[in-house]
Amino acid sequence: MRKVLLCSASPRRRALLAKLVSRFDVTKSDAEERSTYLRPHLRVMDLAKAKGRSMSAGDAVVIASDTLVYRNGKYYGKPSSREEAREMLAELSGKRHSVYTGVYVAVGGKEILFYDKATVQFYPLTSADIDGYLDEYAPYDKAGAYGIQDGVAVRSYRGSFDTIMGLPTEKLGKVLEEIGVRDVYE
Repeated sequence: MRKVLLCSASPRRRALLAKLVSRFDVTKSDAEERSTYLRPHLRVMDLAKAKGRSMSAGDAVVIASDTLVYRNGKYYGKPSSREEAREMLAELSGKRHSVYTGVYVAVGGKEILFYDKATVQFYPLTSADIDGYLDEYAPYDKAGAYGIQDGVAVRSYRGSFDTIMGLPTEKLGKVLEEIGVRDVYE
């Protein structure tokens, strides 16, 4: 089996990749998270590509990913403060938004780029709900300032749970099989 390198500091992405690959190394990309693309699917793929290309991994399979929450022309990335997280959650409260996750896979000079999209409907959240959520979960490393796995803010969703968490395992599993990463779980 080829060596697999995940370019992500996210513990959620590590857990998701572990559903597909039994052994892999993890490193954090130092790529600047900026993109000139305005369309969300192009932006997340561009950001994932920048993260992946920032690594020199020899003959390893490199996997990088980026997730953004998008609503009415506005992007919600990782909040930089409690106040920004509070604003994001208040804006998303009771509303529907999209979650885009882009993935970059590189192996042997070949690059594969794809994305997945899911739709999320939030419960209406009071100020007390938001403060309680921020106190208990501290979601400052999550796009949109929430985690679907927390089971608090999300009323319903359409699409892949794993995509919303940050790594579309269904699509990635197929790509890994195609490029010969053989220990993809059934």
